[in-house]
Amino acid sequence: MKGFKNVKAYIKNVGVVTTDIGIENDRIVYVGDDGGDIENIEEVKGVLLPGFIDEHIHGAGGADAMDATPEALQTISEYLAKEGTVGFLATTMTQSKENILKAVKAAGEVISEGKFKGAEVLGVHLEGPFISPKHVGAQPPEYVAEPDAATFEEYRKASGDNIRIVSLAPEQKGGYELIKRLKEVGVVASIGHTSAKYADVVKAVEAGASNVTHTYNAQTGLHHREAGVVGAAMLLEELNCEMICDTIHVSVPAIKLVIKNKPKDKYTLITDAMRAKGMPDGVSELGGQTVYVKNGEARLADGTLAGSVLKMNDAIKNLVTKVGVPFTEAVDYATYNPAKNIGKLSDYGSIAVGKKASFTVLDENYEVRLTIVDGKVVYKK
Repeated sequence: MKGFKNVKAYIKNVGVVTTDIGIENDRIVYVGDDGGDIENIEEVKGVLLPGFIDEHIHGAGGADAMDATPEALQTISEYLAKEGTVGFLATTMTQSKENILKAVKAAGEVISEGKFKGAEVLGVHLEGPFISPKHVGAQPPEYVAEPDAATFEEYRKASGDNIRIVSLAPEQKGGYELIKRLKEVGVVASIGHTSAKYADVVKAVEAGASNVTHTYNAQTGLHHREAGVVGAAMLLEELNCEMICDTIHVSVPAIKLVIKNKPKDKYTLITDAMRAKGMPDGVSELGGQTVYVKNGEARLADGTLAGSVLKMNDAIKNLVTKVGVPFTEAVDYATYNPAKNIGKLSDYGSIAVGKKASFTVLDENYEVRLTIVDGKVVYKK
């Protein structure tokens, strides 16, 4: 049997322990103290963790999901393995219907084929076009559209029924009706790029919304006379909060505020990274717009933040070293919580019998030493 013998690993609800892990047919079949004759897949120089899941990422390594090609998605897949990510949602942009259809179709085809250079494409995160023109962020405003269930069904069909999250502004005409439709078909409705007030979010949750897109960013903030989306995100336990923890999009005190107010399984790390991740500083592109990348920040010409170049292992490092979150809790935010949020907890999110043999190894400096997907080494430092 292959696996890991006497490895230091994080087992959820137990902690970081020395254990044996047995693997057969790309699945975990044993976790315990006496795994017998287990043949080590690789030497582990650090702590073995469940592989990271990124539910909101546009691109990396010079490629973007909106490139709408299998090659672009494979480039992203290969790069993400370097930061310990084993699965991700290919995230689209507010764009023309034609371009969105091409992007979701490409993602569906890659998922159907099931062969990946690194991290697996687990589905699509449709970010836009159903957003508020008042909170476009770095989304092209000319392609903003009202929420529409019929249009969503076109995207869902083109993707091969692989859309897992839809970010939308619930207060826009047709917003609540679309949320109800998403709930019916098992797609996560995420409140984002929105001018919603607190009462609007309550109504959205009643309709079936369960997620907040990159909490704090491109939404109404917390005010003492109007709690807004941010206040609702903290108060309503039904809502899972995505967050970009690069300490650029959200300050350290603001990160602490949300973590303090959320149940432990309702906070999820995302990178919201764009194609410039892993590339040298300079000029890049997002949704047809020119992006300038310098010193870890990606911005449009007017200074608007345009996604990030954040790596998931660095997000975990920031939570532990700057925010003061316990290590295993920070790992849960990048593994268990996103897997649960997108309905993939039976395969990912923790090291347990029956789950996929997809792991990463972090050393004491939070550097990724090894990434394994479905029992196969896809990255080794």
